[in-house]
Amino acid sequence: MQLMKFNKGAYIVVEGKMADNLYILRSGKVELQRDFAVGESESDRVLLSPGDLFGVVSALSEHFHIDTAVAMTDCEIIAIKTAEYTSIIQKKSDVALKIINGFSERLRNLDEALTRLTFKKSAEIDKYHLINVADYYAKQSKYNQAYYAYHRYIQACPDGPGVSHAREAMAKIEPYQKAVHLNTNGEDFIRTYPDNTMIFSEGEDGSELFIIQSGSVKITKIVNDNEVLLATLKVGDIFGEMALLNNEPRSASAIAGGVTKMMAVNKKNFVKMVQQEPKMTTRLTTLLAERIWALYKQLANALIEDPTAKMTDALLIELEKNRVKFTSKLSHTFTLGPEDLIKMAGLQNAEGRPALEKLMNECHISIMENKLHATDVIEIKKNADYYRKMALRKAQREASRR
Repeated sequence: MQLMKFNKGAYIVVEGKMADNLYILRSGKVELQRDFAVGESESDRVLLSPGDLFGVVSALSEHFHIDTAVAMTDCEIIAIKTAEYTSIIQKKSDVALKIINGFSERLRNLDEALTRLTFKKSAEIDKYHLINVADYYAKQSKYNQAYYAYHRYIQACPDGPGVSHAREAMAKIEPYQKAVHLNTNGEDFIRTYPDNTMIFSEGEDGSELFIIQSGSVKITKIVNDNEVLLATLKVGDIFGEMALLNNEPRSASAIAGGVTKMMAVNKKNFVKMVQQEPKMTTRLTTLLAERIWALYKQLANALIEDPTAKMTDALLIELEKNRVKFTSKLSHTFTLGPEDLIKMAGLQNAEGRPALEKLMNECHISIMENKLHATDVIEIKKNADYYRKMALRKAQREASRR
């Protein structure tokens, strides 16, 4: 730990700079400033008081700062290295639970803001949304996902208005589906999911989080008959914790990519894991920080209107998430294919295809084995930074007119 003193007006951390510490305000006032407001739950300017922490998300995720901290008065600040903070989490399970619950609630708020920005509507969903999800996948001939969502709706609402429709649809697609783990009792700790089967559906109640042991998982969301790819998770990743911690419906769906094996942790086992498995707790805390960081980036992306700019920025976010160093002539093959990028940007094919072609020309990107391949990552960063500056200037002009 290190005690640092700053004069009024001094910059403590700067948005976009790499984080190596987290901070506790000991005395004085500090204001957090962000380029973009991220919704009703958080402001683009936040005033901190003694005892408040800042820089935690960026430090734990080991990413660039997502805000700028400015001393509003002369102040004293305690700087803590990430490794020191990790030690605190490991020794005090009650502190770890508090941090995890706080991060989880923040993620829920940010997810609501992202959905509102992207789809111009609330992210709140009811059980009938399971029918909407199932109908969407049935129309796409993705019968594993459709069957699972219909089944979950019938379980949740046996007397609901969509039960007859769900039963009829399930009877038609049953010969073509391979949905699994439809009637789990919470005791099957280790589970295997075949390729392209649903682990959980947005709209269903969640009582477990999952830790991937092999394979991969795609996190998707369907709104207004449009599927958006939110993330692709890999071995060691943890997901599904928000529904477990907040006792609210799943906000997105999880689908197996290839044969996928995972551990399922329920509420009872989760508390035990936090108390007895400090390394796993540290991993979960870090992953939550990583997701908060990524959601801030996605929220900024959602404010970009130009389709090519939106997809270029999405590629930059992927590079930053994977900690790719921006050096000249460094090539990179993404895990995303063309369709994945269009979905990630929330675009329809008619709009996304020409925008993608423009992006590939501007950033020197080709397609290798159905994956996007950049010959020089600097070109992506240069174009994304330019588009972001243009979007920020436009937002500032519009704000000044109000």
